[in-house]
Amino acid sequence: MKRVVLTSSSGVGLIHANPVDMVAPLIFRFVSGPLPTSHHLDQYLEGRKYPRDPEVQWSDLVRRSSQTGLAHKNLGLVWFCNAYGVDLIELWFDSEPNSQLLLIWILDYLRSEPYAAERLKLRVVDFDLLGAGGARLRDHTVRGFDVTERDFEAARIAWEAYRAPTPELCFGLLGRDFPKLPFLKPAMEQLLAELPSPITGLGATETQLLDLIAKGHNRTRELFQPGGLLDTRVFDQWELGPLLEGLASGPVPAIAGLDPKLATLAPHDARGRNAAYRRSRLSLTEFGRAVLEGREDFRRYNPLRRWWGGTLLTNERLWRWDPKTRSLIAPT
Repeated sequence: MKRVVLTSSSGVGLIHANPVDMVAPLIFRFVSGPLPTSHHLDQYLEGRKYPRDPEVQWSDLVRRSSQTGLAHKNLGLVWFCNAYGVDLIELWFDSEPNSQLLLIWILDYLRSEPYAAERLKLRVVDFDLLGAGGARLRDHTVRGFDVTERDFEAARIAWEAYRAPTPELCFGLLGRDFPKLPFLKPAMEQLLAELPSPITGLGATETQLLDLIAKGHNRTRELFQPGGLLDTRVFDQWELGPLLEGLASGPVPAIAGLDPKLATLAPHDARGRNAAYRRSRLSLTEFGRAVLEGREDFRRYNPLRRWWGGTLLTNERLWRWDPKTRSLIAPT
């Protein structure tokens, strides 16, 4: 039986776990920045139109196969599966929010591809794929389900909700049941918790950053490292930097001590920015302490322009999330 696994970047180790012909990690990050257009996402999966196309494609992240060599290069995902006679396409996505977004996106795409849709198997991965060793991947029982039209429809509804220009439809997902997508609702609630609080104006991760700095953790390395002090499943270490800068560089900053050179460095200058982060020694300002204690609203004094799914958050369009009542609050 010829098997192909679609997964997140956390699941690349699956190639060593089971007799599988190919593991294709999907690399998009949907939890920060503007969402890619539907056209861009389709191009990623449908292969290069000409050999020197500079855009990254699904096949660029797939290693050479002992069975097919580099036959997948420059081909569309479904076209390759059909030509190679793939019998089973397995979806391995754990509960991490971005992985759940990848899952609903790829399900929505494959629903209109009959060859792939008929061969799909959804794996319910109830552990973190990132860092899971080969023994655990081989020995851990992972339930599998055939994908039905109802599952495709659930994914379509959820993906359209996340791409909508307001978070209202995503909030509505919390009242629905997704039997074969058990991690989708918890992921959506974690994402909603990153909307500004009605009291402090901060999302869940921003609040954690202030709290840790207040407790004396003043180095970005211990704040940013995977599996470290910061208990966030939404953002990766590369996405935490802009959040920290937003708290430290506004008209009334909540954080002091961030290297001022960051303001002059290009976003793509990873080496320079990492060095500046390492030089930083962070502390809370008096205003930052007032925000953390709920006595001030950070957004009252500082501008916001940040994407949440398809929603552009600004001070004029400030959707908020109340974690105590689990309620979405519309702009006033």
